[in-house]
Amino acid sequence: MFRSGLNNAVLRSVTQRSLLMSSRGAGLAPAHRYLAARFITDRAKAMIDDTISQNDLVVFMKGTPDEPMCGFSRAVIQVLQMHGVDEIAGVNCLQDPEIREGIKEYTDWPTIPQVYVKGEFIGGCDVMVQMHQSGELHELLVKEGILKADAETEVTDKEQ
Repeated sequence: MFRSGLNNAVLRSVTQRSLLMSSRGAGLAPAHRYLAARFITDRAKAMIDDTISQNDLVVFMKGTPDEPMCGFSRAVIQVLQMHGVDEIAGVNCLQDPEIREGIKEYTDWPTIPQVYVKGEFIGGCDVMVQMHQSGELHELLVKEGILKADAETEVTDKEQ
């Protein structure tokens, strides 16, 4: 699992070092070494921080939990619903380009959707499906109080 509280200065430094190393091999002039670097805006970072800290479970996605607008976002919502999760805070990344690009840098994870539980970055669609299949997702949701310990999921053998 990944931690969402990573220091953006550290991420920026790692990104810059990585770009520097790759640009040396490509023979680029020093002025061109950081052209590919992105930096999250203060507004986007504050919005992401606030959303994650104010909600137990957040999905940064394309569309909304009621109307996902891509198959991966739909799959994440369906997996959560199969486990009996009723309250999902969804952030529609299609409505704000700063959030859409900023969330990728925030966690250094290149794709959307992104799932956070109790402030911790869990992963994207592939991670959620793997956790669902292994039983880890249910354990995490119970451990973090998203589901009650005695709550039965509606997952049947056929759905697994």
